[in-house]
Amino acid sequence: MSSPCVCTRLRRAARAANTLYDAALEPAGLTTPQFALLRTLARTGACSLTAFGAATGHDRTTLNRTVGALEREGLVQSCAGDDKRRRMVSLTDAGRAAIDRASPLWERAQAEMARQVDTETLFALLDRVESAVRA
Repeated sequence: MSSPCVCTRLRRAARAANTLYDAALEPAGLTTPQFALLRTLARTGACSLTAFGAATGHDRTTLNRTVGALEREGLVQSCAGDDKRRRMVSLTDAGRAAIDRASPLWERAQAEMARQVDTETLFALLDRVESAVRA
């Protein structure tokens, strides 16, 4: 095997970025995945777990685990939907406050990443990878 594995390199780069963002968000008591989910929920408003998964790109198992942790922290709440089979999730006031606390920290991490990486080129490349996988 002489060629490097694209998946391995993408995962390594993701872990490196995650480390930078986790360190930045640590004073707010959030991890990068938690902050991302809270921001998405703030954007979408209350929604079903299925719709939330579609909006975040998370599989149901990962989403259930992360939403469960956020619920235990009081940052989100969930309840049965109209037909009791659907689980609805929404942001709490504490969740909104957590976003407010973490956002400036996240902005600094974003600025640091932008200093290190040409984000326009990076996003274009990531879009191509995602499109290739969906094709």
